[in-house]
Amino acid sequence: MKISEQRRAALQTLTGGELDMLVIGGGIVGSGVARDAAMRGLKVGLVEQHDFAFGTSGRSSRLLHGGMRYLAQGRLGLVREASVEKKILHRIAPHLAAPLAFIFPAYPSAEWPLWQMRIGVKIYDLLCGGQNLGKSSVISKEATLQAVPQLQPDELRGAVRYFDGFTNDARLVLDTLCSAAAAGATLLNYCRLEKASYQNGLWQCVVVDKTTESRCVVRARAVVNASGPWAGGVPHSQVKLRLTKGIHLVMERSRLPAADAVVLTEGKRILFVIPWGERLILGTTDTDYTGSLDDVRPEASDVVYLLSVANEFFPAAQLKMADVISSWAGLRPLLADPNGGASDISRAHEIRSPEPNWWDVAGGKLTTYRLMAEQTVDRVIAAARLNAKSCLTANVPLLENPEFSGLLPPEFGRDAVTHHCSKEWALHLDDVMIRRTSWHYYHRDAMEKARQAARWMAELLDWSLVEYEAEVARYSAAFNKNT
Repeated sequence: MKISEQRRAALQTLTGGELDMLVIGGGIVGSGVARDAAMRGLKVGLVEQHDFAFGTSGRSSRLLHGGMRYLAQGRLGLVREASVEKKILHRIAPHLAAPLAFIFPAYPSAEWPLWQMRIGVKIYDLLCGGQNLGKSSVISKEATLQAVPQLQPDELRGAVRYFDGFTNDARLVLDTLCSAAAAGATLLNYCRLEKASYQNGLWQCVVVDKTTESRCVVRARAVVNASGPWAGGVPHSQVKLRLTKGIHLVMERSRLPAADAVVLTEGKRILFVIPWGERLILGTTDTDYTGSLDDVRPEASDVVYLLSVANEFFPAAQLKMADVISSWAGLRPLLADPNGGASDISRAHEIRSPEPNWWDVAGGKLTTYRLMAEQTVDRVIAAARLNAKSCLTANVPLLENPEFSGLLPPEFGRDAVTHHCSKEWALHLDDVMIRRTSWHYYHRDAMEKARQAARWMAELLDWSLVEYEAEVARYSAAFNKNT
């Protein structure tokens, strides 16, 4: 692959002087740290070994939520923190943070009886400062079945209806990175940290540009390791994680028609049916994971499990494998705790400094990424004695005029592909099809669309025929992995 002038300039900026901060990891937390630091006037660089949002941050349930389940676990501080943050994201990025109503049906066999859920949603609203994204309510059995026609009516006691937010996780990462770049941050995907050493008050970081396999040295006063599931394997890291896997299925919305999202329970587990345009998202699982971090995929048993739970609540639907348009699997990088089940592990985050001006950021939730970034940059500034402005990220819009970014995929066309290649660092076909547009997940004819997108990218990025065929093959492998 030919190195672009834009990429060459970014490498020169990273290696041509001294950074205040180098961020390792181009997921949601790393993007937030880069944006926060750049907006405070710091000279910041970010490197990501894969594409931006390749890992957890592009494979979530796409929810901005305080966490009803965490409320039941008594983690009021975590719920309050996330509830405040989801409202901030709704304010600064309304195109990526839409209010979404959830209907939580009550059955006598469930973990939470209706009276308890009624109290819970009122507390949930109060933890949002009394101003949630919508007002919760209790609805009768009749109203529940009217809102969700195919829901199992036997022993249904009614439901509660409450509000959280719906997002596009990968787009949230990319728009945060665009905001960071506009504020002066230098960003590089497909660039891996190989090793680092601390000398004379500076971190000397050897990074490898994976597009050319060339090595260069980046000097920074501080390093922030925000690499999600990979955080424990980064040189100098002291992060200890317990990884759990979650998968999601995409189907036609007509298979389970409902205007609102629906909460399903299986023991202590909570699953969701989430409307997404003409599609719906069904997820998620929560199981311990010890496999490859670079090759996380849904297993047939995971798909069968989700379908079986959905069919228990919607027996008339008779969902089957053929209904699945696409699927994805991601990892939760939870702070290590050998005790309890995967669903019981705290979603809290930690910021630690095991060595001078080296910072490990781990744990947390998609919803709280902006706060995690603010707290991290505060700690770095204080420890490294950097001259910086106050945090601005809670009040400044993420992007003033976002293009080709929203909750739904943009219209398929050359204009979108051109934008993502010229302004959003897309180098490979799967960068565009999977993370920047979600065309991969949304369309049944994704493979045909990918071949056309590849032809456009070949012209834009000056691919040879061999490179074009390699890109289609690379995407085809991802296509077969995630469907």
